[in-house]
Amino acid sequence: MLDANRSGTATASPRAAATELPVAVPAPPAFVARCTRALLSPWSRLSLLVALLAAAGASVLLFEPQKLLTHGWPPQAQGATALVVFTVVYGLVTVAFVPRPFLNLAAGALFGSALGMGAAMAGTVLGAWISFALGRMLGQDALRPLLRGRLLKAADNQFSKHGFRSMLAVRLFPGVPFWAANYAAAVSRMRYTPFLTATALGSIPNVAAYVVAGARASTPTSPVFLISVAAIVIPAVAGAVVAWQKRHHLRNTPK
Repeated sequence: MLDANRSGTATASPRAAATELPVAVPAPPAFVARCTRALLSPWSRLSLLVALLAAAGASVLLFEPQKLLTHGWPPQAQGATALVVFTVVYGLVTVAFVPRPFLNLAAGALFGSALGMGAAMAGTVLGAWISFALGRMLGQDALRPLLRGRLLKAADNQFSKHGFRSMLAVRLFPGVPFWAANYAAAVSRMRYTPFLTATALGSIPNVAAYVVAGARASTPTSPVFLISVAAIVIPAVAGAVVAWQKRHHLRNTPK
């Protein structure tokens, strides 16, 4: 609506101006903050971790990357390229719960004892680091309040206060699945350095035994193959005995 002033010039009334120039109303900051907190909450991050692990497991079942380890390599992947591809695949599929003994045997069969040992150890440390980082960033805050009960608290106390020696014992005496130890350590207050150092040192005997067994699988009666099999069986039996003896200590740990 136009109004005429004294000079004869028509001007818009305040009501018309307000109608013609609408003002955008910003979203309330509180709503944005609530959405951000919800997306970054411990349970949202834990849900993301579960979704990632489920997708990784489904990918392993669907695409079967283990065939890459057992049925040879593409023609363009030879030498150093093959070692790098194997190491990366090794690390990724261990995050997706593929058993490491199978991968270690494949490393020996594909590359021999020396190169297979190097590739398997690099893949072991890579897989452990990825699992630990995912568990620490996405799962720790949500899962730590659920650590109730004598056994869970005792295990968490061992990992949190004696991280290096506890993880070294877990790696030296197989029995706890690789992925389970990684995520248990991530939920605890263990630091990255002792975790990765203990993983690297403690995995050497077991990895070496499997790699040598894979490299000498064509001669199962050879002394080297028999020694490697003994190096696999003896630590497994010793770990079972130690775990059986330690169960009383864990049960008697005060709450």
